[in-house]
Amino acid sequence: MKRSIKKVAVVGSGIMGSGIACHFANIGVDVLLLDIVPKELTEAETKKGLTLDSKAVRNRIVNEHLQNALKSKPSPIYHQKFASRITTGNTTDDLAKIADADWIIEVVVERLDIKKLVFEQIEKYRKPGTLITSNTSGIPIHFMSEGRSEDFQKHFCGTHFFNPPRYLKLFEIIPGPKTSPEVLSFLNEYGEKFLGKTSVVAKDTPAFIGNRIGIYGIQSLFHLVKEMGLTVEEVDKLTGPVIGRPKSATFRTVDVVGLDTLVHVANGLYEGVPDDEAHELFKLPDFVSKMMENKWLGSKTGQGFYKKVDKDILTLDLDTLEYRPNKKASFTTLELTKSIDKPIDRFKVLIGGKDKAGEFYRKNFAGMFAYVSNRIPEITDDLYKIDDAMKAGFGWENGPFEIWDAVGVEKGIELIKAANLNYASWVDEMLASGNKTFYSVNNGATYAYDIPSKSQKKVPGQDAFIILNNIRENKKVWGNSGATIQDLGDGILNLEFHSKMNTIGGEVIQGITKAIDLAEKDFQGLVIGNQGANFSVGANIGMIFMMAVEQEYDELNFAIKQFQDTMMRARYSSIPVVAAPHGMTLGGGCELCLHSDKVVAAAETYIGLVEFGVGVIPGGGGSKEMTVRAQDQFHKDDVELNILQQYFLAVAMAKVSTSAYEAFDTGILQKGKDMIVVNRDRQIAEAKKHALILAEAGYTQPIRRKDIKVLGKQALGMFMVGTDSMLAGNFISEHDKKIANKLAYVMAGGDLSEPTLVSEQYLLDLEREAFLSLCTERKTLERIQFMLTKGKPLRN
Repeated sequence: MKRSIKKVAVVGSGIMGSGIACHFANIGVDVLLLDIVPKELTEAETKKGLTLDSKAVRNRIVNEHLQNALKSKPSPIYHQKFASRITTGNTTDDLAKIADADWIIEVVVERLDIKKLVFEQIEKYRKPGTLITSNTSGIPIHFMSEGRSEDFQKHFCGTHFFNPPRYLKLFEIIPGPKTSPEVLSFLNEYGEKFLGKTSVVAKDTPAFIGNRIGIYGIQSLFHLVKEMGLTVEEVDKLTGPVIGRPKSATFRTVDVVGLDTLVHVANGLYEGVPDDEAHELFKLPDFVSKMMENKWLGSKTGQGFYKKVDKDILTLDLDTLEYRPNKKASFTTLELTKSIDKPIDRFKVLIGGKDKAGEFYRKNFAGMFAYVSNRIPEITDDLYKIDDAMKAGFGWENGPFEIWDAVGVEKGIELIKAANLNYASWVDEMLASGNKTFYSVNNGATYAYDIPSKSQKKVPGQDAFIILNNIRENKKVWGNSGATIQDLGDGILNLEFHSKMNTIGGEVIQGITKAIDLAEKDFQGLVIGNQGANFSVGANIGMIFMMAVEQEYDELNFAIKQFQDTMMRARYSSIPVVAAPHGMTLGGGCELCLHSDKVVAAAETYIGLVEFGVGVIPGGGGSKEMTVRAQDQFHKDDVELNILQQYFLAVAMAKVSTSAYEAFDTGILQKGKDMIVVNRDRQIAEAKKHALILAEAGYTQPIRRKDIKVLGKQALGMFMVGTDSMLAGNFISEHDKKIANKLAYVMAGGDLSEPTLVSEQYLLDLEREAFLSLCTERKTLERIQFMLTKGKPLRN
């Protein structure tokens, strides 16, 4: 049967319930969010003369929970206006409304008796055929649907979202004893396609896949810390970005999530998996038990493994359980990996370290390799699902089996034996069958070792994806140290950046020009996209700083003009250029999007022109383009100055969208032209599709514009009055005013006496002149240097 989701009912509005409701609202679904009726009035309600029968009182819990979620940072919602898609109510008065829902999600407290009671009530109103799922992190699914009807059980399963639902991609689907295969198939596809998740079907075992492996990893670390005498700072240094994990690493992550949350799952595992070979590792170390007694639970209680006192961050000493000043951690082994860009390439060096770090990695990975091998087929039949779960649920760049492949399967076995641990026999059988790795790549697709058939099988679900890692070498058309051009097939090329943070310098500029040249000569279109952490953080400001300090202004002028010319080359090529931004897309990365024929943005795109933060204006065509976009909004009888001012403020305030949807508000993305994809894995394939549509629709090379209406002194005067008043009110510094006035001069088209039609080149020349003049300012150089050394803007 064809199934569509138009309305979802979420029962339970706590942190998870509200987060799930917001994410469904993100993707355009109507949501009914319900919670219980309060048992008593608050003092404020009593003073207002309200009673327990008042609607405001009866919906107080759900409304407070939702409002708290909407105010939280990072926001659970792509755009605040999307909150209007959520209707609130209570389970006493409004439960009958779930009859209109296509999917009912239970997110109440983690107690089986309460969940069963809720399902009993839900079944009174649920229409047959409606999906019904429980968001549980560990209660066995088979217990929950006991006593329910055949139709209920057929359409029931667990759907475990990870918190926060907007940001963490893992979506575990756990079938019950009678769950229909059609339901599993639908949820798997819906999670990937619409919710933007990595869907993983798991077995109904304690903590499922993600938390079973993740909690093992953290608990084994807790025990290893004591065994090796490591400090909190040392562990966070060893388990963070150097191995492709989040900056918060281990202990800071526990502080953010909450120690009580971790302990709850660990205790559940200790009770639930008595036959697990690592059972004793799930027992809490003494220092964790003491922290629980003291209620040092992390951020929520103001202290955990770290504690902020005034401006200082103190660290917990795990031996004395007293807080002390932070100590910087450093290891020789880590220094050896500084020149290795990709974490996956560092593991061989890390396990070979001669210091304490090397010993730590050998023991840590030995334990993890042995543990994950022994979990198959207990928690899943497929090794790739374990890797998918750890990458999507815990933010690991590489899963355990990928890391094992990186160090070598036989080397991993050597580490396991040295640690006196046991691994699963299927690993030896894999090697004996001639398969020397867990993964392989064939014709651009990823294959994973399949235990029953003793062969590599294609990982399902890839047909909607283009994985650049898999085609980078086989489909490479051209490359230099900053960029690679690949053939995506069907006449479409892809240009991928791989400079540090994907900054745009000389080699990336060369790559853009070369890609357009090649596409114009032998192909139909070009996608500019990558699958790194960020699309691009902007121009290489280190290069700009060096030229400015050395006062090489001719060279700097040439570099800026080359950047501008490259952006215009993208705008006026004879083939369609589609940009596929994601993550941080700042400064020059944003300017590249502004000059593309179409933008296919990931929902999680943080895009904006941020050059004010380093003391300059957008110099790669960004100031020009925002002026053009403002004048394109001018209509007869409009107050044109107001429209121009909106675009001016978007640049002058260095506005960065907190999602791609917000970028429509700032004019960076354009309605009716640009589009958004929720699942980043689909982004390159989607961008390719749109490049092909543009090409096959008869794309014609645009004509350079000479019809841009600038307002001259009329606009310039208004902007300068504004910057004067901002300075007078101490909202901006003298240097901020100087930068803003330079931008005003460009966006007004200079001090022309009346509105005039000018060309894009005219505006580009003004923009470049303003950029150059600001690079001669000492305070601009201070801002650039501060950004390069501290990684954040300086207000001077």
